[in-house]
Amino acid sequence: MTSNGTQDQGRPKDDFAARERVRFNQWKDAGYFSRSEGRGEYAQHPFTITIPPPNITGFLHMGHALNDTIQDTCIRRARMQGYRTRWVLGTDHAGIATQTKVDKKLAEEGISRLQIGREAFIEECWKWRAQYGSTIVNQIKGMGCSVDYDDEHFTLDPDYVDAVRKLFVDWYHDGIIYRGKRIVNWCPHCTTAIADDEAEYVDEAGHLWYLRYPLTEPVDGMDHIVVATTRPETMLGDTGVAVSPSDESKKALVGKTVKLPLVDREIPIFSDYHVDASFGTGFVKVTPSHDPNDWAMGERNGLPRINVFDETAHVVEGYGRFSGMSRDEAREAIVAEFDALGLLEKVEDHPHSVMTCYRCHTKLEPWESEQWFVAVDRLKEEAARVVEDGSIRFHPARWKRVYLDWLENLKDWCISRQLWWGHRIPVFYCDECGWEDASVANIEVCPKCGKPVRQDEDVLDTWFSSQLWPFAILGWTIDGTESPELKEVYPTQVLSTARDIMGLWVARMVMASTYCTGQIPFEHVIIHPTVMGADGKPMSKSRGNGVDPLRLMEDYGADGMRFGLLMQVTGGQDLRFNESKLESSRNFANKVRNAARFVGMHLDGYEPGAPEPTTPADKWIFSRLAKLVARLDDLYAEFEFGDIARELYAFFWNEYCDWYIEFSKSRLDESADPADRLACQRNLMFVLDQAIRLLHPVMPFVTEDIYQELPFDRSQAPYLIGAAWPSASELSRFADDEAERAIDMVCEVVTGVRSTRARYGISPKEPLALAVKASEEDSRLLGAQSALISAMANASDLAISADAQKPAQAAAVLGSGIEVYVALAGLVDFDAERARLEKERAKLEKDAEKLGKKLANEGYLAKAAPEIIEKDRAKHADALDRIARIDVQLAELA
Repeated sequence: MTSNGTQDQGRPKDDFAARERVRFNQWKDAGYFSRSEGRGEYAQHPFTITIPPPNITGFLHMGHALNDTIQDTCIRRARMQGYRTRWVLGTDHAGIATQTKVDKKLAEEGISRLQIGREAFIEECWKWRAQYGSTIVNQIKGMGCSVDYDDEHFTLDPDYVDAVRKLFVDWYHDGIIYRGKRIVNWCPHCTTAIADDEAEYVDEAGHLWYLRYPLTEPVDGMDHIVVATTRPETMLGDTGVAVSPSDESKKALVGKTVKLPLVDREIPIFSDYHVDASFGTGFVKVTPSHDPNDWAMGERNGLPRINVFDETAHVVEGYGRFSGMSRDEAREAIVAEFDALGLLEKVEDHPHSVMTCYRCHTKLEPWESEQWFVAVDRLKEEAARVVEDGSIRFHPARWKRVYLDWLENLKDWCISRQLWWGHRIPVFYCDECGWEDASVANIEVCPKCGKPVRQDEDVLDTWFSSQLWPFAILGWTIDGTESPELKEVYPTQVLSTARDIMGLWVARMVMASTYCTGQIPFEHVIIHPTVMGADGKPMSKSRGNGVDPLRLMEDYGADGMRFGLLMQVTGGQDLRFNESKLESSRNFANKVRNAARFVGMHLDGYEPGAPEPTTPADKWIFSRLAKLVARLDDLYAEFEFGDIARELYAFFWNEYCDWYIEFSKSRLDESADPADRLACQRNLMFVLDQAIRLLHPVMPFVTEDIYQELPFDRSQAPYLIGAAWPSASELSRFADDEAERAIDMVCEVVTGVRSTRARYGISPKEPLALAVKASEEDSRLLGAQSALISAMANASDLAISADAQKPAQAAAVLGSGIEVYVALAGLVDFDAERARLEKERAKLEKDAEKLGKKLANEGYLAKAAPEIIEKDRAKHADALDRIARIDVQLAELA
């Protein structure tokens, strides 16, 4: 497929899904997705991940695709390491989202939930879940995710309901949960409260209306004041006007009153430190029931509270012709009335942010309502401590500060929702005698007077129930005892999630877990990048920049999508999605297949046996492999998935395929020495075996195919998913810096000669005379490989020494500490060669200047990691060195 998703010309479409489905079912049927038994040094160590439960209304999107790839990569590697692994699956009931879906379905049938009643509506929700709730789970299967599908959980399972009710009851009796009248964010469309963290801010081109409020009695010749407001429709509920205590010009008005227009209510003028004297006119209309700041000022100054809107944001009875109007209608009518009365002084443009519902995107209404709240102060301290002391680590580390800042500023949490689908609040009331209590079990009659009781009508915020997720699905039970599984595997090891729910979910899981279990819920929190559109903006249908991961898997295969996504991860920066990276990763998967196919085609007479690196090329690839495993282990420890993918790509494509297989071809020829041929076969198979193990967590399907198709030793693991992860300590015996230096220089020489041929159009069959200038030690190492260089570069003559001179009419290629001279007499235009060197010098000079400025920046030096700074210094020094050598060459050409 091309970058826009169209089929490449002439290439048949590959049915990835059919091939991948076979492997997936084999893994699942063999039991690899269930709790593994463990082996080796990690046999007694659990490695558990609980999937962030997707909503039953959801479909797989790019954020899911990246997050699920990260989790599957972690669990597959841990399984191969020998941990007792399990990735726990489950879905969330998604209160508002599901109720909205079912409301819409009923509306299409010509009925409403109010007509059919609560019980019938909940039945309809369960039917909807049965029909659509597993959609995203099936899509996760398509990615090859090794989740425990045989033990799926749901946030409305009976055991989970009991756990949620137990936590509510415990907090209720502990005084952490309370009911009270407060300003909440109210959605007039969903007719429910919304938590502060769930509100989305949208920029709006609004206005600032300047309204005159007549003074009850003139003051110093003034008969009115002017208030500036962005919401004139709420003036019906004004109960005061505030000024700043620091505003000397208004001190004489403090304690006076104004006559509120339209409603003829006398309200006081008072001072409060919250008022910004520079905003508007310095007079602030105060509507305690419709603004959280006004609520606080009203509390401090004893103002009455008046709710002027109903639950659908229409003006309530008692306000004449305004009653029954929507907010927008009331605004227009009130402004017109002020204008007609001569009380509208002016209107100014005033862009500002408004809060909207995260589900339906309706503007939220700050609204006084009686709700249930969690008093978070008693929970915050422990949730902060376990992060500050390193018990829980964030990756990237900068999110630790964000988490702690969020906790510090956290206010009491409104947990009641005016819905029917969800966890009903377990509080029971007796209207006869006034008894009230919270209970895990349902209560039918009042224990005090014996009369029937009623249960609270509201349900709990979905985030309240999901905060129990990591321990409730592992057996945290109704009586508070720990299940065997909870004792055995808790806390879990890894949580991978998006940054936008770090407060909504991550912090609340920490608060709930430390309270309920006395333990942290997870050891590591990965905050993965947000996948943005190619235009750098958040993906959305309205922008038309969204990408369907199901289409990507169809075009590139699950392996291609997974690897291509990780290749685009750079630290914690947002990921600007580039589909061409998936083309590269699909090509990489094909490269892996072709390399394995080449090895398989040259196994005539192969007999399994221990690898034995005898040639410098063998020693080079074995040393590179050993160091790769050690690097990957370090990168996995810090969850640097982008670097993991790039390291794998570089090793397999560049080192194993492009070079080691090339070095091996002559040794695999039928005329080659049989013993050396067998040794080469064994080495090729060994390195391929280790490489596909390293690749497997990221690209599970292609690597499993190779494992099954070639004669690897499968006696210990019939499937690659259960094979052992390569051991860095065992492979360390192959580390050989001298062999690496020798073959790295061979590669540089051959690459330089090949690039020179390509640049000047010289046939590979044309022998060339070469001279290589290197240090005494490098000359010794290269000299030992002269036959290999001559064969790979088709050299008719090869001279290697520390004092090698550039022949007349020769091209020079600069390497790392070496110079390669290619004799081109009669073959090339030297004026063009001079131009090429000048162009290369200009580029190096630009790079050196850029690096020089970067290294002179004190801010960069203070913030960047030491190893990154050292790499930049090395690049800078290398660029300056190359510039100096080019200057010498240009002088010679002149």
